[in-house]
Amino acid sequence: MTSTTLDHLVIAAASLAQGATWAKDVLGIEVPYGGEHPQMGTHNLVMSLGKGVYFEIIAINPDANAPDRPRWFSLDDPYVQAQLTATPRLLTWVVNTSDAVQACAQSAFPHGIPTPMRRGDLRWLFTIPQDGQLPAAGVLPTLIEWQTTPHPSVVLPQLGASYKSLTIYHPYPVWVSQQLQDIHAQHIAEVAVLPANRLPYFEAVLLTPKGEVKLSSRIDV
Repeated sequence: MTSTTLDHLVIAAASLAQGATWAKDVLGIEVPYGGEHPQMGTHNLVMSLGKGVYFEIIAINPDANAPDRPRWFSLDDPYVQAQLTATPRLLTWVVNTSDAVQACAQSAFPHGIPTPMRRGDLRWLFTIPQDGQLPAAGVLPTLIEWQTTPHPSVVLPQLGASYKSLTIYHPYPVWVSQQLQDIHAQHIAEVAVLPANRLPYFEAVLLTPKGEVKLSSRIDV
């Protein structure tokens, strides 16, 4: 049976400089540079959150060639970029699956095509919809299947932040729970109900040098 665990949290920024400043202000941490993603024209800052989970700040790399397809995480969406101009924000979460192809096949929700990716010596499969958009606007996770060992969280610096919890707020919690169950991720996130006229969002709680910090994907409109 496919096994699934939380892999990492994704913060998007208009630039890595903006993301680094945000992390220092909000988390009290200088998150170090990770590397480039040549296939997507992006680069990132990364750190470990302990227990097999890590934290990523991602941005479009201005020095890279644009890919011949939409970038992942909705980064080519003008609406998303307009939001990021104001401030970095929590975009989505990623789960680590032992078999991305099987997980996608058994899921009623179209997570995207398990696509071979690489960064340096790292190799993995990553589910990316053809239009590059986030699954359920980021409320449902993207799937990753690592094809190299050890897991990146083992070698990434742990700088005083750790993962505590993740909660999804949705008007249709039963639907969300079923989608998570399809990919064996129901144990990762708590699902809470929202009124029918509210936009879904999710929150991650971290323990940091600045205390407990709650990060939200909610957009105030």
